[in-house]
Amino acid sequence: MNRPAAMDTVSPAVDPITAEIIMHGLSAIPNLVDKNVTRTAYSFLISEYKDYAVGIVDADGRLISQCKGGLPIFCANALCAAVKDGLRIYGKDRLQQDDVVISNCAATMGQHLNNVVMYTPVRTSAADAGLLGFMVIVMHWLDVGGITVGSCQSPYTTDVFQEGIQFPTVKLLAGGRRVEEIYRIIESNTRFPKLVLGDLESQLAGCLAGRDMILELARRYGSSEMRAAVEMFWSKSERAMRDCIRRIPDGVYRAASFLDDDGITRDQPVPIDIAVKIAGDEITIDYSGIADQLRGPLNAGYEGGAVAAARIACKYLFAPHEPANDGAYRPINIVCPPGKFLSAGPTAPIGGSGFSIPTVVDTILRALAPALPERVPAAHHGTYSVHVITGRMPGDGSWFQHLESTIGGWGAARDRDGPGPFRSNAHGDTKEVPVELQEASHPYIVECVRLRQDSGGAGRFRGGLGVEKRYRVLAPCHLVVSIERTKCRPWGLDGGREGAAGRVEIVRGDADPIVLTKGEVDLKPDDCVRVLTAGGGGYGPPQERDRQRVLGDLRDGYVSRQAAQDEYGVGLEE
Repeated sequence: MNRPAAMDTVSPAVDPITAEIIMHGLSAIPNLVDKNVTRTAYSFLISEYKDYAVGIVDADGRLISQCKGGLPIFCANALCAAVKDGLRIYGKDRLQQDDVVISNCAATMGQHLNNVVMYTPVRTSAADAGLLGFMVIVMHWLDVGGITVGSCQSPYTTDVFQEGIQFPTVKLLAGGRRVEEIYRIIESNTRFPKLVLGDLESQLAGCLAGRDMILELARRYGSSEMRAAVEMFWSKSERAMRDCIRRIPDGVYRAASFLDDDGITRDQPVPIDIAVKIAGDEITIDYSGIADQLRGPLNAGYEGGAVAAARIACKYLFAPHEPANDGAYRPINIVCPPGKFLSAGPTAPIGGSGFSIPTVVDTILRALAPALPERVPAAHHGTYSVHVITGRMPGDGSWFQHLESTIGGWGAARDRDGPGPFRSNAHGDTKEVPVELQEASHPYIVECVRLRQDSGGAGRFRGGLGVEKRYRVLAPCHLVVSIERTKCRPWGLDGGREGAAGRVEIVRGDADPIVLTKGEVDLKPDDCVRVLTAGGGGYGPPQERDRQRVLGDLRDGYVSRQAAQDEYGVGLEE
């Protein structure tokens, strides 16, 4: 693309109306690219489930804008962490027009290796001053090697090398030319080369299209105006966040929860003790009391763990309607000593890095519940509840993989019942893969997907419901399950009860069901896999719930007659 020669000579000042137009343009570009990725990706994980995020990062690795549907766990930090590592390795001068870089390195990203970030420079000239920023897409690649199909799903890994291949910030394209060696390495390190390489091409096309749209915007308004508009809106988001924090009384607020175990040292809880300090218009999330690095794969690196969880919680609580950008994160300080399970070392197992984040976010919110009772809800289901069905297709023997994180109940608030079922707070708006597509591509039948009765915690306002989903297996395959929060169930607030925990049951003939929360099992034809997801916590004492609401829940099937009697003292005698 021809670059305008005079873009960097425009005055740095920008009027507010022009700034609005520029920022609307910079916000629209990731959304347009998002739509193109959905249309062109090969795997259901991208085209349907939408396990990716699109964003624009400035020349120093600071977030400018992101797509609306991107996963919070990606948008909180993954885009910026990857670009900053590239700047550290290459410097601005060696990241030139038509270069494309990929990274999933555990030491940088701190998330499971399937999350591969791709970015390309947006340049008006070869000089450092001509670097406007980067167009960035992070995408969950279906499989990057490792000991299990899908790479990140095993609950038993003990180091990162068992979880797949790492790309430690390497160029996929150099000056527009494919680095064939990198392509061959990718193709040779996945069980699904057609799907992974197809998704890669969708990711690449998105980066290049987004870059060109940013350059077009710069040509129209000038790069100096663009930079000034970005600074203006960073400041606006920062002020909005600080204004919210300032309303909280200064002090230290604490909360604790725990995870079941790390998958290796079974039945040994993983403590999550968090202190939240408010001082004026700044907030500090202190993770010093959390568990040390774990033997099993629930670890995360500092950027993908401690930073991501803190940013998700603060954005969710203080400024949910403000755009996510660098300014919104400036009032957040993080204390997490090295060697904690949210600041694990570069060789630690991190396949389950995302499984712990929802509970960490919930715990941060819980700490602030006394100060913000009108804003903080009871706990949500708080787990990915990942279940993976893999095997060989009857007939051609090709690999298949169905990976799903489940939907569950969210916590009730002070003035309303819990919503849902939705995915975890780290997922955002990821979609359900349509049942018709699942059945057409995998050897199973989905017998039912329905709300799980009595799963929402009782309270003046009831927690949201989990779901029950049943698969009937048609061919031999393998099931891997990773479900958390079965012992630290989704808590209620102000006297509300806990939500029900999740589990998976394998029903085989007339035998007693095999119950799993973490583990794996071979499946036989006609086995039934019954996935039961958790509900959200209740808010307020159950005896204070309006009788008509209880009767309505009974009629709708949300609660059973027994639960209505036991929890609320209400029957159907009317």
